[in-house]
Amino acid sequence: MKKRVVRKHNNSGNCFVCGINNPYGLHSRFYELEDGTMAALVTASPEHQSYPQRVHGGVITALLDETLGRAINIAEPETWAVTGDISVRFKKPVPYGEPLLVTGRITRNTRLIFNAEGGLYLSDGTLAATAQARYMKQPLDVIGDLEKNGDIWLRIDEPDDPSEIDIPD
Repeated sequence: MKKRVVRKHNNSGNCFVCGINNPYGLHSRFYELEDGTMAALVTASPEHQSYPQRVHGGVITALLDETLGRAINIAEPETWAVTGDISVRFKKPVPYGEPLLVTGRITRNTRLIFNAEGGLYLSDGTLAATAQARYMKQPLDVIGDLEKNGDIWLRIDEPDDPSEIDIPD
């Protein structure tokens, strides 16, 4: 089902998942959807391989972790968090070199902790992995000072940013 993009979210410079300056990173782009889902669009590269033509399970986990963790920013834009635990189920091999969709949404939100769940979809809509995770909320200055560490945090609009994203049923 097609969902309207409400807002594009920021990228950092050095993050493995979203860093625009990381030569080995995934360069994922994150979008807030009208139904409260966080969506990431990404295409993995040969550098992210495990077995031939397959994305490493740790990379898949990182994509899910980042997307689920960012979902809190929809309801609480200034909230940051660190992963407490994450459980991933791998259902299908994930090839590199093709567009992937990752989704995340909040399932429980308290003052200090939130839970989220989501999935990673292949370009044909096949659900390839699912995840459930728990995160602890923390102020950004406790996690790390981006500017002090020479990093950036900004939204980068691109000509091919979508106005809607098709979320498989």
